[in-house]
Amino acid sequence: MDAVLQALADPSRRTVLEILRDHPATAGELADALPIARPGVSRHLRVLREAGLVDVEQDAQRRIYRLRPEALVEVDDWLGEYRALWEHRLDALHTEIARGKRTRT
Repeated sequence: MDAVLQALADPSRRTVLEILRDHPATAGELADALPIARPGVSRHLRVLREAGLVDVEQDAQRRIYRLRPEALVEVDDWLGEYRALWEHRLDALHTEIARGKRTRT
């Protein structure tokens, strides 16, 4: 999970994942969407591949990158505990707001 979180820490890599969430793309297409040089995009793609967040498929001279959403499951599970904590706190806030409205009327 640490490799995934480290990969997600970079805004350019998050942008790549957002693009790949919608559709597979080549390195060139990804480079066109980012304000960095192609070698930088290649380095970002390598980090994402090593973290298990993207797969690459060779198609003649092109490499097509695809998102691997299953790599985010462990992070989602870890965040789920915090999500549950916030949901509990928001439910308590909702209850207090409802009590305040009843007291005023």
